[in-house]
Amino acid sequence: DNAWAQLERGDVGMSEFCLLFEAEALALGHRVDAGEVMAGLVGEVRPAMVEALRRCAERFKTACLTNNFLLERTVDLAADRPDIAEIYALFDLVIESSKVGVRKPDPRFYEMACEALSVAPHEVVYLDDLGINLKPARAMGMHTIKVTAPDVALEELSSVLGIPLA
Repeated sequence: DNAWAQLERGDVGMSEFCLLFEAEALALGHRVDAGEVMAGLVGEVRPAMVEALRRCAERFKTACLTNNFLLERTVDLAADRPDIAEIYALFDLVIESSKVGVRKPDPRFYEMACEALSVAPHEVVYLDDLGINLKPARAMGMHTIKVTAPDVALEELSSVLGIPLA
């Protein structure tokens, strides 16, 4: 149960995470600045993926299952990251690990989504960029797509759903 898992479940705050993470790295022989690691996590919005989400949301139930963490300050998503707030608004359901105390790849995380949307796993297409997060979804009966390149993932998703996404 490492620092990262504790952070994403909401068991520890950012300050405690940084201390734990740096200690874990040091125990493995690496001196790491957790603050720098966290700063490097900011991703970019991919317009083609957002457009595909819009098209999917018009026809299907959609959910975002995210491993995230609580910040030690209050965040107004609409003001601080309007691009992300707009994307979250496209989903019927957003499940955040830090709020529910469970994180991917725990099967309970996927079960929460299925239950909340009243869908069976075999009715779900699940996309993720990490294979470890795809394994439990696939074991439950979901169709999984590994997102290594957005255009390739969208092509596969389009084929599975039978609708144009590009």
